[in-house]
Amino acid sequence: MIKLSERLKEITTYIPKDSILADIGSDHAYLPIYCVKNKIVKKAIAGEVADGPFLAAKSSVKAYQFEQFIDVRKGDGLAVLKETDSVDCITIAGMGGALISSILDNGKEKLHQVSRLILQPNLAADQIRLWLLNHNWKLVKEKILEEDGHIYEILVAEQGDSEAPYCNDEDKEKQVFFGPFLIKEKNHVFYKKWKREYNEWLRVLEELDKAKENAAIIRKKSELKKYIQWYKEVFPDENTERA
Repeated sequence: MIKLSERLKEITTYIPKDSILADIGSDHAYLPIYCVKNKIVKKAIAGEVADGPFLAAKSSVKAYQFEQFIDVRKGDGLAVLKETDSVDCITIAGMGGALISSILDNGKEKLHQVSRLILQPNLAADQIRLWLLNHNWKLVKEKILEEDGHIYEILVAEQGDSEAPYCNDEDKEKQVFFGPFLIKEKNHVFYKKWKREYNEWLRVLEELDKAKENAAIIRKKSELKKYIQWYKEVFPDENTERA
């Protein structure tokens, strides 16, 4: 029986019913297997670039006798997709935001038929938001959750007006950084994540204040001060006892 992690199970809730799914970086192909088994998708492609996970995915799909529903392919990112696949939903989970953005950028010609992207970065979600903003993908949903001491963000996007989720130009950079939906909701996991980051910014800034200044240090200090100011704007009524 496939038992998904909470973050992967959450991802499945955003996959449209009867989709043709491409799960990029599928590892053991647990996500597409779960989706086929629970009749969420009609069929799926599990893409893997490394031999080990590719063979593991093949083995998992064979064990469930889902070969007719799930095609396991070896290749780099979206290169595993063909136009005839008619994929309309893509999931990419468990990578850094920079890598996910790079996968999307390198394979953007494969996205024309795709109606939904579900992206779960382990860090640097803002880099994905920026990519979506610059490539006419509208962010329609965000979720932040904690599992086993790790905090994850899930971004759901559809083709459309990429500017729509962002309130105004003045705060756009801050909203891309924190997430336009998450910044409105401000749940306890969101607070926990950014309180941790805030404390780290203060620590690093204190260390940099002791260092001999050069151009790189001046730039870094300016960046940290900007983030610290943003934090104070996002949490203006913060009670320090919550920290």
